[in-house]
Amino acid sequence: MIEVTHGIGGKRPVLCQPPVVSAIIPCLDEETAIGQVVAAVLAQNVSEVVVVDGGSRDRTAERARAAGARVIVEPRRGYGRAIQAGIAAARDDADILVFLDGDGSDPAERISDLVSPIVAGQAIFVIGSRVRGSRESGSLAPQQLLAAHVARLLLRLVYGAGFTDLSPFRAIRRDELRHLGMKEETYGWNLEMLMRVAAARLPALEIAVGQRRRIGGVSKVSGNLIAGIKAAWSISTTFVRLALELRHQRVG
Repeated sequence: MIEVTHGIGGKRPVLCQPPVVSAIIPCLDEETAIGQVVAAVLAQNVSEVVVVDGGSRDRTAERARAAGARVIVEPRRGYGRAIQAGIAAARDDADILVFLDGDGSDPAERISDLVSPIVAGQAIFVIGSRVRGSRESGSLAPQQLLAAHVARLLLRLVYGAGFTDLSPFRAIRRDELRHLGMKEETYGWNLEMLMRVAAARLPALEIAVGQRRRIGGVSKVSGNLIAGIKAAWSISTTFVRLALELRHQRVG
């Protein structure tokens, strides 16, 4: 059963059955986990898995290909850049795009729960909240929980939205994503999408998916203090910049 905690906007037309679903996984030095992640995603009847390798120094690309993914390389660092590269590389006929991390922390078996409301016309965008549902001990660092809390307060205060997390595990209709005008190239991508979805009043749902401990390796954010500070700064500046931009657009 899908547990819905947030919904905004009205219904949209039901997609054709079955939809073409492309899963996009940005990766950097995830050779321990990526093969298992790709296999788990393909088991969910997605149409393709696109792994975006950010210049890994290990066998991430090799293991992703062996597991059945299509691998592209985005040499420029930045989470948003990797996601944009994956979107550009997805099949032209893709109806729905699913995003998740390559470290095994996102429950791939819940992909159908993200996609189903979109197929049924109940939502344009669905996010899986890590801070709700079953969460393994140590799966989320304190700074990640704090970021989720701050983002939740800001999004509710400014937009009246009830998202509880900045989770990368999400799905969206591709045609609607094109109209959002996404620009962020680094850690602020996930927040920007939530802000633009909320500002546009797109039909959105949140489901509780929980979180697992990563299979291996070190988090690019939570496992590194300096990277964590950079991510926090990027997220904060993204919110302020985009809030002003979206307000200007409404006024204009």
